[in-house]
Amino acid sequence: MKYSGNIVDVVKNEIYPGSFFVEEGRIEKITRDNNAYDQYILPGFVDAHIHVESSMLPPSEFARVCALHGTVAVVADPHEIANVLGVGGVRFMLDSAAKVPVKFYFSAPSCVPATDFETSGARLDSVQLEDLLSLNEIKYMGEMMNYPAVINDAPAIMEKLTLAKNHAKPVDGHAPGLSGQELKKYISAGITTDHECCTREEALEKIRLGMKILIREGSAAKNLETLLSVAKAFPRNCMFCSDDKHPDDLVRGHLNEMVRRALDYGLDLLTVMHIAALNPVRHYGLDVGLLQPGDSADFLIIESPESPEIKRTVIGGVAVALEGKPLIPQRREIPSNNFNVGEQVISDFAVPAQTDKNIRVIEVQDGQLITKELRTRPKLSNGQVIPDTHRDILKLTVVNRYQKTAPAIAFVKNFGLKAGAIASSVAHDSHNIIAVGTNDTELCEAVNLVILHGGGVVLVDKHRALKKVLPLPIAGLMSTLSYQETALAYTGLNQAAKQLGTKLQAPFMTLSFLALLVIPEIKLSDLGLFDSNRFQFVDLFIT
Repeated sequence: MKYSGNIVDVVKNEIYPGSFFVEEGRIEKITRDNNAYDQYILPGFVDAHIHVESSMLPPSEFARVCALHGTVAVVADPHEIANVLGVGGVRFMLDSAAKVPVKFYFSAPSCVPATDFETSGARLDSVQLEDLLSLNEIKYMGEMMNYPAVINDAPAIMEKLTLAKNHAKPVDGHAPGLSGQELKKYISAGITTDHECCTREEALEKIRLGMKILIREGSAAKNLETLLSVAKAFPRNCMFCSDDKHPDDLVRGHLNEMVRRALDYGLDLLTVMHIAALNPVRHYGLDVGLLQPGDSADFLIIESPESPEIKRTVIGGVAVALEGKPLIPQRREIPSNNFNVGEQVISDFAVPAQTDKNIRVIEVQDGQLITKELRTRPKLSNGQVIPDTHRDILKLTVVNRYQKTAPAIAFVKNFGLKAGAIASSVAHDSHNIIAVGTNDTELCEAVNLVILHGGGVVLVDKHRALKKVLPLPIAGLMSTLSYQETALAYTGLNQAAKQLGTKLQAPFMTLSFLALLVIPEIKLSDLGLFDSNRFQFVDLFIT
């Protein structure tokens, strides 16, 4: 088949009018001409770091929506499902991805669990990682989140890094705020990327020391605006990624939105396409076409850089999306799960007061994964510490979903709920049940709704007799619904949460990261309140 247009050649770094022919899924011949074309043909976008599970869609369904937005490949770390189901979870992702033409390049997750300070559903040791790294489908080692262990030469972690080196596969990084000699030590261990930069200064230091910066624009963490100047100055050292993208946001856009904003910022099309396509293909060694003779015929057709809407997405010579409609059929996935916890009772969430003591409070920052620690006087009632909606200090809980234990309790500020409770079985990275509420009754009810459905995202508001549930029967992380149905249900939950008073852009996404202990400053695991700077548990009460 013949395609003609203004060809965006990121390898030769030029744009020229011409045509090419596709034979058996590959580009056989490219010719130049002097015609005036009203369309551009460019390489497909590559998401350089994403956890597909955060879309609440299995790979086969994720592919249908991301292809609409011009994404032809993703570099995917399946550590979310691996924390729940172990190697079996990784194989589920590989099997689901194999059903569709979008190209999924998975990692061997390096940190399952992310730390030893939480309970996960599985552990991946060096033996299991060796087996995964031996697979051709596994292209790299997933983000090394346990950076203190790397800095301190922990034997188990160093053994994992050696495995990646022996298989000649790159290692992704995760080092928020790391700087100076500790950062140098981390990089010297063979870690090549970082997607956690929140400031220009942090990104520039990491580039100077040899790292590739993955500029992230997800549902909770949004760093594109801050780092676009870095991308303009160092386009060969940057890639685009979404990290975590919830279904409502994914329906609206994917990397195409990052590309559009980068063009609006003033980057030229070739520079943007280096970041969105060429750099990840070369860094990870992906079999993704770049519009060269012999390449896989993976490309997009748009009208112009000024109007970069995707008219057609082609993978392996086959159109997978056309004029905003997916051409990939929906596939049926059989759920697999790991839920071993029974119903909770209201008294499980009580916090007895301690005389003359303040409490630590987790302060949420909208649009960031980083939190702050506050210290304040608690609100007391009948000898109990209770939520204080007037000061926006609500109760937070993490409930172990893999075995029966007492819930961990903390308090959180800036969630903004004036009534009700929300809960989810998406709680990075061990994916226990996490919930925030304005009172113990609704907090308990929300947690029990998640348990009843074997995983899901829920909202409870007794004043309106409202219960909303999006079941997630695949590992408590992903839906079996279509992407449209999943996005609609999730949008309804977010809207309902905002009616309860939250001003957060993505309240459920923000909630899901309050259990991620490797992100400073203070978080909550199923084992207790955790100081991520000192990497140790701390008491709720302080003098």
